[in-house]
Amino acid sequence: MSIDVPTPHGTARVHLETADEPRGILVLGHGAGGGVGARDLVTAAEVATSFGLSTALVEQPYRVTGRRSPAPAHQLDAAWTAVVEHIRAAGLVRGALVVGGRSSGARVACRTAAGTRADAVLCLAFPLQPSSRQGRPPGPSRLPELDAVTVPTLVVQGERDRFGIPPGGPRRAVAVVRADHALHSDLSAVGDAVRSWLSGLFELAS
Repeated sequence: MSIDVPTPHGTARVHLETADEPRGILVLGHGAGGGVGARDLVTAAEVATSFGLSTALVEQPYRVTGRRSPAPAHQLDAAWTAVVEHIRAAGLVRGALVVGGRSSGARVACRTAAGTRADAVLCLAFPLQPSSRQGRPPGPSRLPELDAVTVPTLVVQGERDRFGIPPGGPRRAVAVVRADHALHSDLSAVGDAVRSWLSGLFELAS
């Protein structure tokens, strides 16, 4: 089921699959130039569904209108927050709220985790270190976005990710798989990492 959600920066689209008696819901956002059909997102959603979670794959407004160039960060964050608030107001957050996404979507989920009152965060291919452009030095690390998250977090990262591999932390687990930034070449390992993390997460919550 797909639903359109108004946000301050246009209409977002949520692809929703609800469990009969959900243990929670996993809300995932896409990467900067991709969509919700990315194979690692689909894999994570399938694992969550098999685990008894509802799932919501969120298309940002710029993607709904057909643009590939992402909106500015503050617009992405505001639209994402509006979507999560809509999901909560609709009574779809029954149990835990796990938010996340791949690449840019993971950054959005981290930056807004406190505001959305997330219980946990799932990051697929977090883009830790910006690439240098036209001979310029790379921008600052995005590690502070991860470090600011105060709830349990899983980062699934390819060992050949051109953006680097984040370190673990007190509440942050990092699963390294045999893949690059796309994570396509080892989807079974991506699924195993998500499944193991969710199992531990819900054992702690029970």
